Amino acid sequence: MRKDDQIEAIEVDPFADLHSGGQVYTRKIKGFYQRLRLYTGWPLLIGFFFLPWLNWGGRQIVLFDLPARQFHVFGITFWPQDFYLLGWILIIAAISLFAVTAYIGRVWCGYTCPQTVWTSIFMWIEELTEGSRNQRIKLDKAPMSFNKFTRTALKHIGWVGVSFITGATFVGYFTEIDQLIPNFFLGKAGFWPYAWIIFFLLATYINAGWLREMVCTHMCPYARIQGVMFDTNTLVVTYDEARGEPRGARKHKPGTESGGKKTKGDCVDCKMCVQVCPVGIDIRHGLQYQCISCALCIDACNSIMDKMNYERGLIRYTTENAVAGNKVSPLRPRLFIYITAITVLSVMFITTVALRNPLNIDVSRDRSRLYFQTNEGLIENSYTLKVMNMSQQKHNYTVGVEGMKGVKLIGNTTVDVASGEVVEIPVRLQMDPANIKQKSTDVLFTVQETSDPDIKNEHSSRFTGPSWR
Repeated sequence: MRKDDQIEAIEVDPFADLHSGGQVYTRKIKGFYQRLRLYTGWPLLIGFFFLPWLNWGGRQIVLFDLPARQFHVFGITFWPQDFYLLGWILIIAAISLFAVTAYIGRVWCGYTCPQTVWTSIFMWIEELTEGSRNQRIKLDKAPMSFNKFTRTALKHIGWVGVSFITGATFVGYFTEIDQLIPNFFLGKAGFWPYAWIIFFLLATYINAGWLREMVCTHMCPYARIQGVMFDTNTLVVTYDEARGEPRGARKHKPGTESGGKKTKGDCVDCKMCVQVCPVGIDIRHGLQYQCISCALCIDACNSIMDKMNYERGLIRYTTENAVAGNKVSPLRPRLFIYITAITVLSVMFITTVALRNPLNIDVSRDRSRLYFQTNEGLIENSYTLKVMNMSQQKHNYTVGVEGMKGVKLIGNTTVDVASGEVVEIPVRLQMDPANIKQKSTDVLFTVQETSDPDIKNEHSSRFTGPSWR
């Protein structure tokens, strides 16, 4: 087929206008940016699906054990007391997203957002079972037949399969996955694993299979707030109106009439940019909040420009200043602020984790009675120490007490605590009533690793007795 015939075939596409309004039928396109999306999407998928199957030190490498209140991540065990670190991570992630958006727009949405990646998988299954864009439109318009039923059923079976794998993998981050999967099929998984797998199966199936672009345009708040992060130097997907207009179809030598005079812009009005857009917009109308910067329209337009022997870049990543012919400033104050904040917070976070005390203790005083007088006439208080080993190794700890002169510690003063274990130690403090000067006195319990004095923690409490003075 000659190039002119190829362009003519695109011009007379009977379904060219069915991309906007109602269901979005996307057209498959190849190009540089789509290969780039594969390089960003596949690591996300591989990491998500295979990470729970890896082990570190005999334990699942990432496991959020909610019943035990332990969160194991790459050999480090976090506890509820460490939740402030999660807030720290979220702040760093948010500022990083602001910085990336201010510089190169919504590339997170177009290249690595789970909604985009999973929707692409569902669209690939759809094309595999129901055919190309025009074939899918014709199939939807056709009455029910064996062919239509079979193709549609295979599509939904594929969607459900991917949704099940997604749901089971997600639950596998909270339950040991090597036990979850066999127990699921043997009917031994329990109510909550079944309930959560079904929930995430349905969520994936509905979001990626049916809602698709509606999640990006109506449900995701990022689409609405992106405008405040953009400026005139932000890279966005842009249609070069000065070069493309007036647009129009043509079959002869590109861009000219029979007299050789150019009367039309470079846009041949093939609507390929509209047909490939996953959110159903026409980028030629200008930047819109629905645009997720996936660059499908760029690859589609470049393919047409190649056929027409035009220069690429009618639709391209560029800035408002570049299009207007103004000076472009890639490095600007807000980026320096973002980068500085990210660097400082990241260093502080890494330092905090590195210096994090792997030993935590808690002391609860027996409140059933203020104090007890022994047969020897000593005043006694009872306590329960909870020693929490947050490291990945077994430790032997020694319990001590400070802050009171003449106090005697009664009970087991040494204890072995396994990795991730919490051990309760009942202890008593005894004191001669002659040394008690007030009804309540501060006392400090200390717990220290027997062979490593750097691993130490302490917790304050109160000693209560009669006041003789």
